[in-house]
Amino acid sequence: MMQVLQVVILGLALGFVYALMVSGLTLIFGVMRIVNLAHPILIITGAFVSYWLFILIGLDPILSVPLAAIVVAFLGIVLYKLVFEKDAAKQTYSEMTVLLTFGMAMVIDGILAFFFHNTQRITSPSYATDAIFIGEIFIPTAQLYSGLVSVTIITALALFLKYSNFGVAIRATSQNRTSAELVGVNVKLVCLVSFAIGCGLAGSAGALVSFVFSFFPSRHWEWIAIMMSLVVLGGMGSITGAVIGALILSVVSSLVSAYYSPAWSTMVFFLALFVVLLFRPQGLFGVRVD
Repeated sequence: MMQVLQVVILGLALGFVYALMVSGLTLIFGVMRIVNLAHPILIITGAFVSYWLFILIGLDPILSVPLAAIVVAFLGIVLYKLVFEKDAAKQTYSEMTVLLTFGMAMVIDGILAFFFHNTQRITSPSYATDAIFIGEIFIPTAQLYSGLVSVTIITALALFLKYSNFGVAIRATSQNRTSAELVGVNVKLVCLVSFAIGCGLAGSAGALVSFVFSFFPSRHWEWIAIMMSLVVLGGMGSITGAVIGALILSVVSSLVSAYYSPAWSTMVFFLALFVVLLFRPQGLFGVRVD
């Protein structure tokens, strides 16, 4: 029983990091219907920002979370203005974004690989190899801190979307773009800021990923299907669903790794993606479109 509890705790700690990784992805889809396959490479970009701030000036990766978020958010603004803004009203916009973001991912991957090579890296703050013991249970401090920071950021995002005026505008645009425009919402500005926030969330997740996982530019290809499975399980566009989906699949993956084989833990995400698309394509919290 204690071993099961141990595995569940570790799974939940990683689950909150996964939740932060996909929160920006699902926000962007919810507001603009952009299927952002470049989101994982933006996370890795944030990881590189945090890594080099740690190497060059010794800045703790947790303290570099805001800086990584700002850098990747600015990159997101540039990409949105150059690539997405002009075609936002087209009927085939979502389908186009799959190809556009796939191409963006390849370009950013190539740039990062050119400058930093596909060498595995990891940020190594002093707490990266420590653990907290509670009786027979141990919690790695890296996973604990990253989980707590992720919960804080996700909570701040939820409060912003629920209680701020701009958050209400974002939610209105995600529900019905045309109706939002009719009541005076500046939809173009909402889309731009939402894309920047989504990319900023990717950057902040990258700063945490930098000391939880090893990373290199091409690793984003491994994360695309994992992140899509989390979003699809929760329901495309639902941040609550993405968080719950991340926690469920992270715990199940940890249990499979502990009691069967680590080699099969990733298969949990692929299997979940297949099953959800087959039997409930709208996800747990999504709305079925007939």
